[in-house]
Amino acid sequence: MLNAIGCIELNSIARGYLVADAMLKAASVEILFNRTICPGKFMVMVGGDVAAVNASVEAGLRIGGAEVIDELIIANVHPDVFPAIAGTRVVEHTAALGIVETFSVAAIVEAADAAVKAANIELLEVHMAMAIGGKGFVTLTGDVAAVQAAVDAAAERIRDKGVLVDKVVIAQPRKEILEGKV
Repeated sequence: MLNAIGCIELNSIARGYLVADAMLKAASVEILFNRTICPGKFMVMVGGDVAAVNASVEAGLRIGGAEVIDELIIANVHPDVFPAIAGTRVVEHTAALGIVETFSVAAIVEAADAAVKAANIELLEVHMAMAIGGKGFVTLTGDVAAVQAAVDAAAERIRDKGVLVDKVVIAQPRKEILEGKV
C-alpha cells in the first residue's frame, strides 16, 4: 500500500540513475518517477509504506551526496496527491483557483500535500519540472476561504526551504484559463 512518498532531486543525471538503483535495492518501494527534469536535473520518486520509503530515501541520500538539490519524505501522504501528480484527476467544475509555484520538485509535492490536508479543496494538478525550467506548481480549487487557507498552508510548509516562487488565489477564474489552449 502506498501511504508514504519519498523524492530525491539531483543536479546530476548520471548520479540520479545511481541513486534510483540504490533506492530500489534498499527497500521494497514502488518507483513513481525516475527521469530527467528541466534544466538538466534528475528526479527519483518512490512510494510505499513509511519504513520502506524512509530506508529507500536514506540510501539514496548517501549515494547522492553533494549532487542532491532537495529531498522529501511524507509519511501518510494524502491520497489525492498521487492522482494529481499522475495527471489523472478530472474535475468538472472549478470554484476559486489557487496556484503555488516553487523552484523545486520535492517542495511542490510537500506543498500539495500540506494544501490538501489543510482545507477542503480539490487538487487539480501537481506539475513537476517538465518544460518549465525545473520549477513545480500545484493548482487547486474550492471555495475562496478554503483555497486561501490551502495556499497559505502550502507556502508555510516550504517557507524554510526558500524555494517559493509565488502563490496566488483567483476568486472567480474564467474557465478558459484552465483549458490549456495555446
